[in-house]
Amino acid sequence: MKKTSFFAFILAAVLFFACNPSNGVNPGENEKKPLLAGYSNQVILDWNQMAFQAMGGTSYQHSLLASRINAMVHLAMHDALNAIAPAYQTYALKRSDTGADPVAAAATAAYEVLVNSFPDKKTSLDSALTQSLKTLPTGERLNRGKALGKEAATAILSLRQNDGAQQDPIAALTPSTQPGVYQTVQPFTFVFAPFWKDMKPFGLTKPDQFRVGPQPALNSPAYAEAFQEVKEKGKKDSKTRSAEETVYGMFWYEFSEIGWNRVTRTVAADRKTDLLTTARLFALVNIALADSYTAGWDSKFHYNFWRPLTAIRAAENDGNSKTAPDATWEPLMPTPPVQDYPSTHSTLGKAAATVLAQVLGDKTPFTMTSFTADPAHPKRSFTSFSQAAQENADSRVMVGIHFRFSCDAGLDLGSKIGQWTVDNYLKPVSVSAK
Repeated sequence: MKKTSFFAFILAAVLFFACNPSNGVNPGENEKKPLLAGYSNQVILDWNQMAFQAMGGTSYQHSLLASRINAMVHLAMHDALNAIAPAYQTYALKRSDTGADPVAAAATAAYEVLVNSFPDKKTSLDSALTQSLKTLPTGERLNRGKALGKEAATAILSLRQNDGAQQDPIAALTPSTQPGVYQTVQPFTFVFAPFWKDMKPFGLTKPDQFRVGPQPALNSPAYAEAFQEVKEKGKKDSKTRSAEETVYGMFWYEFSEIGWNRVTRTVAADRKTDLLTTARLFALVNIALADSYTAGWDSKFHYNFWRPLTAIRAAENDGNSKTAPDATWEPLMPTPPVQDYPSTHSTLGKAAATVLAQVLGDKTPFTMTSFTADPAHPKRSFTSFSQAAQENADSRVMVGIHFRFSCDAGLDLGSKIGQWTVDNYLKPVSVSAK
């Protein structure tokens, strides 16, 4: 080959690769993702909030059921969008349609899951769907998007059909006077959703996959130390809890799935993550949140450990000379009607934070509000997801509803669930499934 011909060949090759960027990269990434180029992530953010409203907004009480519905909504939206521009593993939907409108597909997927879950909210859901679709051109592309979204919803609803989630969560509890055993906590006279310990997970292989180890023995120094901390810091009229500890205790008191979906909305909006990345992020976060409740309930009912409210009032019977009873002790905030160990609030926070850190990087700053925040301190700012997760866990001691060791066990459990979720679900198509 002549010298001039050689350089001409090199130049042609450079131009070819510059004009055909899909060469040398993962199959599908550059051929498929441009189909979603130019679309904002707003449809995901809108339907995340619509799901919250359909559940009852700030008035809903069944947080476990809410986490299940959130997971289904976001898995349906992910699968619908991924069917248009396949870049990640699918969860339930097994077909693709590159000619479907992505906004129509995502909105319809969320709508169909929600209207199936809340048929009484059909009017408001119909209105929300009309709002999502109103600016889209009519025609085949729109119709294919709606059809694809409905298929994605049907696929995930079929997987969760008859999973037992709709059972009555209010269950009677046999009274016990045995030290360390869970007893009902005022003002509640029941234990909440014991059947959830056997709920089919979204990502874990089984509810007890990461069951935590046992809590400290009642007669141990570790128990006495944790007892004293929550007794002093968590008391309603505590003299040792700082103003800052009170502020963040109140801030994080709302249901975890509410708070951590807000974290995800906040950072997705701040970062302007693309449509498919946003859909995947919400799906992974909500898989982890839903499974954290299931795994947490498994461990809670396995150990059946009493709450600080009971423990502090009945300390004369715990066999530990370092603990003293206070028959009138009250926590800063009401104690949820379920066992202490581990703290599922801590589990959910760490699981979501682990997913967010894996996808976006831990050192992601954000500022957000909370429905339970002190009106004088409505916002808090964080420099990382891990910082927020730690404060979220600490808050349960500050409001008097968990022992420190329960929060630590919850953090460890959440870390494992979050990592498992990212390692095993919705992975880039270039990475082989395990």
